[in-house]
Amino acid sequence: MQYAVNTRSLPSRAQLRRWARAALERDARITVRIVGSGEARALNRSFRGRDYPTNVLTFVMRGRPRLEGDLALCAPLIAREALAQGKSIAAHYAHLVVHGVLHLQGYDHETERQARVMERRESQIVTRLGYPDPYS
Repeated sequence: MQYAVNTRSLPSRAQLRRWARAALERDARITVRIVGSGEARALNRSFRGRDYPTNVLTFVMRGRPRLEGDLALCAPLIAREALAQGKSIAAHYAHLVVHGVLHLQGYDHETERQARVMERRESQIVTRLGYPDPYS
């Protein structure tokens, strides 16, 4: 767990671990880094060719034998989205960590079918964690 920003509303290391573990389907080593808008924008531009910050970026370093990868979560954007969507910051972080960990394991949402499968899995995990369904 890495904190590149200092904001009061950030989740604890224990929360981040709990959310990531809830979404894992196999052994993994994951670094979760909470970043500011500038770093999120730079990462998105460098690795996806998109010149704006995004809420979560997923980087797979190795898929086998053990999954290894990184998640970058943009704290200011997550806080704004949670407010706009009327959900708690913790619920939004939980959803985005689950979303990112599922991406690390090969889930995607490029097609309608993929999106349905991934969203269904996200909903199951997030509600099991005690948060509202992010897609309802």
